[in-house]
Amino acid sequence: MPRLVLWDIDHTLIDTRGVGRELSAAAFLQTTGQVMRAQAKIDGITEPVIFRETAKLHGLSTTRADFERFARALTEEHLKRSAELRERGHALPGAAAALDALEDAAGIRQTVVSGNIRPVSEIKLQVFGLDRNILWELGAYGEDNDVRAELVRLCLRRADAAVEEAVLIGDTPADVEGAHANGVRVIAVASGRSDEAALRDAGAEVVLSDLRDTEALVKLVRGDGQ
Repeated sequence: MPRLVLWDIDHTLIDTRGVGRELSAAAFLQTTGQVMRAQAKIDGITEPVIFRETAKLHGLSTTRADFERFARALTEEHLKRSAELRERGHALPGAAAALDALEDAAGIRQTVVSGNIRPVSEIKLQVFGLDRNILWELGAYGEDNDVRAELVRLCLRRADAAVEEAVLIGDTPADVEGAHANGVRVIAVASGRSDEAALRDAGAEVVLSDLRDTEALVKLVRGDGQ
């Protein structure tokens, strides 16, 4: 059966090693005129929610227009500092091989379901050479909806895929919950801030420590490695 792989980005495929927060802070300053002294929770959260909740921490009330200005500034910061992102961040072990192996597996399509906005998603993966196998038009991104489960649902619709054809690969309980809200199977990777126990407790069908075992990952995506 053809499979649709829905990739999370941050801490699943890449680690920006703190650069991402710096770029968000620069965009926040441009948008609000205030220094970002603190940032709201980010793991598994969509960009509009992060921006709105971070603004609240600074006593600000924001609108959708404010977020759109922030999104433009954030894209500009990623473009301007892409070389720094490449130098300080890195692709996680096994990420490139996993993407290539799934591309070579007949009938498997790959896209992104991410809380990042689409331009930033594209820049992040391009910087680390991980973008070549991604079908961007099938994905769903932070600007599309505040709720991760809705992003998964939107992606399935854009890909014209049944839930049993899809598998989501991510690193947070929010990834697991968003997928399961749509009946989508999950391969969780404990490469972020959530450990294997937390991901199992969230209900992930499979939990991997990383993406290094490419052959095993392909089998899991196909559904014959569990």
